Amino acid sequence: MKKIVYIVVLMLLSSAVFAQTATPPVVAAPKPAKSKLKTPPKDGFSVRKDVDSSVLVPYADVREEDVYYSKRIWREIDLRDTINSVLKAESSKLIDILMDAVGNEELTVYSPKDTAAGKLLNDNDSFKIALTAKEALQSARGYTEGTPDASTGKLAEPTLKRFRPDEFLKYRIKEDWILDVKRSVFEPRIVGIAPMKLVEGYWQPVFWVYYDDARELLSKKRLVNPANDASVLTYDDFFVRRLFNSYVVKETNPANKSIVDMLGVLDPKDPRKLYESERIKKSISDYEQSLWEY
Repeated sequence: MKKIVYIVVLMLLSSAVFAQTATPPVVAAPKPAKSKLKTPPKDGFSVRKDVDSSVLVPYADVREEDVYYSKRIWREIDLRDTINSVLKAESSKLIDILMDAVGNEELTVYSPKDTAAGKLLNDNDSFKIALTAKEALQSARGYTEGTPDASTGKLAEPTLKRFRPDEFLKYRIKEDWILDVKRSVFEPRIVGIAPMKLVEGYWQPVFWVYYDDARELLSKKRLVNPANDASVLTYDDFFVRRLFNSYVVKETNPANKSIVDMLGVLDPKDPRKLYESERIKKSISDYEQSLWEY
C-alpha cells in the first residue's frame, strides 16, 4: 500500500515539474485588415474603349498591269446626315483625331491649293505640297481680320481664330474604283480624305490627308456605334467597309471640272446636282454588273 502511494506522489511531482518547463503556447498574430481595392470594379460588359492595334487589315497588293479598268471620283460626306453623324460624336470627333496627330507630328498633311510666287492657283489634291504642323493649324483655324488702331490708323496684324471642331461638317474623299483581273475583284480604294469648312460661303478643304498614311492611326481609334455598344468598329472600318453615306461631286473628265462647274449650278438645292451624282454612281454599278455572265 505504501509503495502504491509513493508511486502516485512521484507521478504528481513529475507532472508538475514538466508543466513548469514546457514551452508556452504560440499566440497567433492578428489578421491584417483587408486592404482597399486598388482598381475600381468593371462598369458593365461594354466598357471597352481601346482596340487591338493588330486589327488593321492591309490592302491587297495591286500591280498596274493587272488593273484593267479604273475610274476616279470625288465624294463628299455630310456629317449632318444621321448615318455620318458618328464622325462628330462628342466623345470622339474625327477632326480632333486628325488635328491631334498633325500637332504631334504623327501625320503629314498636304495643301489643298497649288501655290506659285505666293499666289493661290487651282485646287490641288495630288499631295505635292506638304504642310508643317503650324501651317496645317493655320489653314484649319483661319485668321481674324485686322482692325485699325485708333491712334495710328494702321491695321493690326490678323490673329488665328479659335479652333472650333463643329465647323467641320463635311469631308471630301478621293477614291479609285479598280478592276483587278488577277484577283477578279472590282473594288474602291480611298486615296485621300480632306476635312472641309465654310469659307466665304463655300465649302472648301482645309488640307488633304493621304489615306494610307492615316490608316494605322484610324485603326486604333474606336468608333461609337449607336446600334451596338459591344462593337469594336474603328474609324478605318467605317471608311473601308463603306459604312458612310455620300454623294459624288466630281469624276475624271477632260476639263477637270466638278459637277457644279459643268452644270453651272448656283443654287445649292438644285436637284440637277443630285441627278448627276446618281448617274455617276449608276454608271459604276452598271459596269460592275456587266462583268457578270448569267
